[in-house]
Amino acid sequence: MIKIKNLHFAYKKRKIFNGLSLSLKAGHIYGLLGKNGTGKSTLLRCIIGLLFPDEGTIEVMGMTPGKRHPDFLHNVFIVAEEFYLPDVSVERFVKLNAPFYPNFSQEQFMQYLDEFEIPQENTLQNMSYGQKKKVLISFGLACNTALLLMDEPTNGLDIMSKSKFRKVIAGAVDENKCIVISTHQVKDLESLIDRITIIDEGKILFDQTIDSINRQIQFKISFDQQEIAESLYKEPSLQGLAIVTANTEVEDTRLDLELLYKAVVTNGDAVRAVFNHQYAGQ
Repeated sequence: MIKIKNLHFAYKKRKIFNGLSLSLKAGHIYGLLGKNGTGKSTLLRCIIGLLFPDEGTIEVMGMTPGKRHPDFLHNVFIVAEEFYLPDVSVERFVKLNAPFYPNFSQEQFMQYLDEFEIPQENTLQNMSYGQKKKVLISFGLACNTALLLMDEPTNGLDIMSKSKFRKVIAGAVDENKCIVISTHQVKDLESLIDRITIIDEGKILFDQTIDSINRQIQFKISFDQQEIAESLYKEPSLQGLAIVTANTEVEDTRLDLELLYKAVVTNGDAVRAVFNHQYAGQ
């Protein structure tokens, strides 16, 4: 679906990517994690053809995004973090934009609006930021594009809306669709994604499937001083010390993406060594 090789990109003198490579396949929901300003939004804009690499190649569905071919544009959609919606009704918005997406489903769109409890009597500009975002998410899903990119989609959503967001996204993926969600709010994606890529300072620090993480890493509360000393990351919690450690006993523990993210950012070499050891032993 997406093949990025040796990507270089800079804003004037500010280097963002220096040889980044990444491959994403259809049938998955990918989480692109990292703090603000690390290049997540830039990478999404490069993938969709809104920005152009200084060096390297990006191939999406066998096409070059920057060429903006109609077959490409019909099959990709981005829910940007910053967006503008005109002061029109929801019905008018659909009438103006749906013709660009051959697979758009009015029925699905209405189902998503109902799920998100969007009041359709208001024009878009008379809606709250969260309501506008839910309209845009609903429209993007209803377009049924092969590639759906979402940049900080849970910003502006309340707790109930975030829960509904996870539900509709989980139901939208199929073997022909690739969904990439960029966020710094890692907790919002914990039960949704099946692979995470962590970016920091324009570099990929970590890139693993959730299954691989669960096999190789443990997340637990510990009082064992030796276990704490040997952990990959630790921080105080109400129950004791929350730690990230190698899963040497192959025990099932609850995934904690926030702890994993902190472990990768602060102790990345040690975390990556756990996975390198796995592959070396195969």
